[in-house]
Amino acid sequence: MHKGSVIISAPWSGSGKTTISMGIMAALCEAGLAVQPFKTGPDFIDPQYHRKITGRISRNLDCWMMKAAGVRDTYARGCAGADICVVEGAMGLMDGIGRGGIQGSAAEVAKVLGIPAVLVIDAKGMAGSAAAVVKGFEDIDPDVNVSGVIFNRVGSERHAAMLRAAVKRHCRAKVIGAVPREEGLEIPSRHLGLTTDMDGILTREYIGRLTETVRKYVDIDALMKIASTAREPKPARGTERVKPPAARLAVAMDEAFCFYYQDNLEMLESLGIEIVPFSPLKDGGLPENVSGIYFGGGYPEMYARGLALNDFVINDVREAARAGLPIYAECGGLMYLSLGITDMEGVFHPMAGLIPARTKMLERRKALGYREVTVTGTTLFPKGATVRGHEFHYSELAPMGSGVRRVYKLKNASGEETAEGYAVSSLLVSYAHLHFLSNRKFAECFADRVKKSKSFKRV
Repeated sequence: MHKGSVIISAPWSGSGKTTISMGIMAALCEAGLAVQPFKTGPDFIDPQYHRKITGRISRNLDCWMMKAAGVRDTYARGCAGADICVVEGAMGLMDGIGRGGIQGSAAEVAKVLGIPAVLVIDAKGMAGSAAAVVKGFEDIDPDVNVSGVIFNRVGSERHAAMLRAAVKRHCRAKVIGAVPREEGLEIPSRHLGLTTDMDGILTREYIGRLTETVRKYVDIDALMKIASTAREPKPARGTERVKPPAARLAVAMDEAFCFYYQDNLEMLESLGIEIVPFSPLKDGGLPENVSGIYFGGGYPEMYARGLALNDFVINDVREAARAGLPIYAECGGLMYLSLGITDMEGVFHPMAGLIPARTKMLERRKALGYREVTVTGTTLFPKGATVRGHEFHYSELAPMGSGVRRVYKLKNASGEETAEGYAVSSLLVSYAHLHFLSNRKFAECFADRVKKSKSFKRV
């Protein structure tokens, strides 16, 4: 029986909501509940932590990329079989795109799904002012139900008492936790955000400490009571597989390639595509009898030496390209299919060489933000169609050699347009991560190309 849902958000980034969210998930799991995690926004990294903690696939909820109907469907599918859902918000609760709007924010997800929000507030250097922060979030949009507060990095019991008194005096929300600063619980960062779970951060000892901290300083019963006020999820429009798999798609999945939207994979499966994971870092070649390859994003620059040394997979990918198999790659996958990667230390690592350009890591971020992609040329996706996605990378692709077609028109949130999407024969690469729920035709077109392709056979 579904006992409810809650969004764990914050006034701003860096408040500790990822750590608190994971601790709450772990404490609920320890209590014997089936916990379904979600993440608002386009982030790929936090969902990996969620999966490690709960044992369930964490799904992204993003009203801009997926539209409200897509968010409702993904949420309903995730809720199936779960006792309680915990949604970790991205950035601050009200932080969206546009001029002060909440589109794409955790608040928009809360409104669309009817889920109450709990604010995680960094209380360092704050006392009575905390009430003003909470009151502002309560009143700025009455349709967003801010029901609870967890103070983080609290200095002492006296400090906690001051914070509780201020909120009780001025706010409707209830303080359900006051967590002191705990050394060693912060997750280190790298250039694309927090480090991934595959780096071994979430050890059993770490999870145990996190669970104990939350159990001691957060009122889980009060959290459950807040979650019980959530609106019941509506039945999802099904994406169940309607027929047996008609073709096999090799999908790169390992430490170097781990950024995928679960909805994309499930949509391809519903269209008769069998997802076959493989590791460009460790495997001895491509899986047999696949009719296409999908490279997601990740951290190929961190594993560049190992990727470059695995000639077995590189040679198979080259052979698959020569045979005309459809190959689609996003961001990190683009880097792998380029001539090579120059890492942060200036060392060049040769890669598959299917795109005649090199990728180079930069000191500063190259791009970040939502993207609307319109297909302008013949490629794996329908010409003239538009899809939404996200771009975030610290590398650039240059100089571009001959024979490459630009087949995307990329538009950012400000309306600025650039030519992108690089196509060579049956190969398509881009820095943009696309979400197929914004236009199902993209999944249908890609699946159709894979089904019509001959299967890869190693020579």
